[in-house]
Amino acid sequence: MEEKFKQIHSNIIKIVLFGPESTGKTTLSEQLARHYHSVWVPEYAREYLQDKWNEQRKTCEPKDLLPIAEGQMRLENKLVKKANKVLICDTDLLETKVYSEAYYIGHCDPILEKYALENTYDLYFLTYIDVPWEKDDLRDKPGERERMFQYFKNTLDTYNRTYVLLKGDKNTRLKTAIAHIDKLLDS
Repeated sequence: MEEKFKQIHSNIIKIVLFGPESTGKTTLSEQLARHYHSVWVPEYAREYLQDKWNEQRKTCEPKDLLPIAEGQMRLENKLVKKANKVLICDTDLLETKVYSEAYYIGHCDPILEKYALENTYDLYFLTYIDVPWEKDDLRDKPGERERMFQYFKNTLDTYNRTYVLLKGDKNTRLKTAIAHIDKLLDS
């Protein structure tokens, strides 16, 4: 059962966009994939939770986290086979772990935690909260952006993940991200 949360082996460089809601992760994921003529892994939780909201008018519950993690890894493992040198991930299981702990008072399912820590990526881009917050059906913490940003940053620091902080407008973020990915490709 747990195999479905594990990454398949690949020599592709894997990049994760990581940070609080409404900080430009999806926009940047699309831009980077286009720049590198590759693919990007969308955030499975968005589709899953939007469907849940549309059908039941319910938001995320603890029982949703393992299906979300499974769906995320299924997408990643499928798309890594189609990637061209670089796979851009709009999220990863470590982000799901952060949300689990932030929303459910420090609780994270042991299976989710195990694979959030075991799955590896070459670089994280931590997206800062200096872009306007955009409301939608799923976003619900506009007043907690600073607290959530610190939670994400502390998680990367705690687990010794290699990351670059992205600040500024879309073009500045894109240029910074490309410069760091190019360094990885050159090494």
